[in-house]
Amino acid sequence: MRCYRHAVSFGAILLISLGLAMDATAVSAARGLAARQILPRHVLLVATLFGGFQALMPLAGWQIGSRAGAVVGAWDHWIAFTLLAAIGAKMIWEAAAAQAGEPASSRDLFGLRVMLVLAIATSIDAFAVGITLPLLGAPMAASLVTIGVTTAATSALGLFAGRRFGAALGPRLDVIGGLVLIGIGGKILFDHLSAA
Repeated sequence: MRCYRHAVSFGAILLISLGLAMDATAVSAARGLAARQILPRHVLLVATLFGGFQALMPLAGWQIGSRAGAVVGAWDHWIAFTLLAAIGAKMIWEAAAAQAGEPASSRDLFGLRVMLVLAIATSIDAFAVGITLPLLGAPMAASLVTIGVTTAATSALGLFAGRRFGAALGPRLDVIGGLVLIGIGGKILFDHLSAA
């Protein structure tokens, strides 16, 4: 009986991990879509930052407690929307600059500051999840590792998937990538507001 309960607990953790990873995976695909070339350091950066923040946010939620979590939970969708929309608008702006003869480089797409903002924006929901994990009886270490590894793996796959579609559709796809980010932010906002 104990083994069965443990298996169900891990299954729940895995499903939560996949759910949390979707935003980061979609954002990674948008980066890959706009990139002209994906280097190993880009994959490492995406996997490390997105996976790392998805693992750290639940830890922060666990530590800070439900009171602070309720406050953040009331605004997390607005924060995520604002950050993703700002990055998306920046990508569209860079696409317009590239058409004017100022091409954006992969360094711009994978700049540390931009990637940090994206990692934070896509992992805000994980903060509230950290508060609920103890209620599910989930082991902390296993939960954090599962969430982090799942997000890192799916984000890396999303990066390559985005690049593949980008190569097939042609150059100057920064606008599409920016619209994707704005769309993800809009979806997060809509999902939270409609559930309220």
